[in-house]
Amino acid sequence: MELDDRKLKILQAIIRNYLETGEPVGSRTISKYTDLNLSSATIRNEMADLEELGYIIQPHTSAGRIPSDKGYRLYVDTMLEDKVHEVENMKELLIEKADKIDLLLKQVAKLLAVNTNYATLVTKPQYRSKKVKFIQLTEVDAAQLLAIIVLEGNVVKNKMIAIDELVDKDILLKLNIVFNTFLQGLDLTEINMPIIQKIKEQAGNYSNLVSDILDTIAQAISEEEEVEVYTSGATNILKYPELNDTDKIAELMGTFEEQKQLTELINKSENADNGIQVYIGSETPVEAMKDCSVVTATYEIEEGVYGKIGIIGPKRMDYEKVVGTLHTLMVQLDDIFKKKT
Repeated sequence: MELDDRKLKILQAIIRNYLETGEPVGSRTISKYTDLNLSSATIRNEMADLEELGYIIQPHTSAGRIPSDKGYRLYVDTMLEDKVHEVENMKELLIEKADKIDLLLKQVAKLLAVNTNYATLVTKPQYRSKKVKFIQLTEVDAAQLLAIIVLEGNVVKNKMIAIDELVDKDILLKLNIVFNTFLQGLDLTEINMPIIQKIKEQAGNYSNLVSDILDTIAQAISEEEEVEVYTSGATNILKYPELNDTDKIAELMGTFEEQKQLTELINKSENADNGIQVYIGSETPVEAMKDCSVVTATYEIEEGVYGKIGIIGPKRMDYEKVVGTLHTLMVQLDDIFKKKT
């Protein structure tokens, strides 16, 4: 028998409440816990049906109910199905949005190079705060678990976790529920000791495995994403005699082709309060640009989603024009992203 929406919501409320407290759940608790606006008597009748169907059980007389394995299974399957639908529904929109942003940022790099007569770079957006959207633990063999960790922005991390012995399927099911219940929507700074303690309490004898899984999740969140950088106008550098030395120009041009060095430049730049940072000569983070000046700015397409823009030229660059251009660009990008993304 397929559960109707009311029974499913009550079952989900029972499971979430039981995961938080570890105590059997009564009808009065559920009446406060859901947005169904049902009386305790109606909820008792629904809980009786759920018990008859095998989704919840009563551990002892006069106690509330706790989820059965069948109830846990439905909870996880429903949660997984919801996530699949969510990803499918957003997939085309995300691809369309990403394509528009890529095209826009490439145009920004080109227009900046033309407007300033210097070399320019623009990075694709990154997430300042990486929050957990979903976690799936899957058995690979007796020695390994696969942890699939989906972060904000649909960034997927696959991590292998070594285990000493085969983990029972029911335990793995419960761990999936517990980790998603307590960690969904949190970033690394929000996963504190009280939350970790609650997870370990729910895991019982598997607290060591929980520690390994938490370490893996923390590693996935803290890993630096590869930054994609768009460049334009590198040959503009040739227009300035002080930079047109054969050795210098070869090294400088090589830097523009090497994403790693450009990423280093971007990662080390910390924008000042006004959003603009100016590096002059030896202040520049990249060795090949020590005879140049670099001006960087941060753009933000929505809260927590940002990228960097950089302009590279000689130390005698027109700082007033460059800074003014970047300030204007920040305002324009802010307006464009609010309308189009």
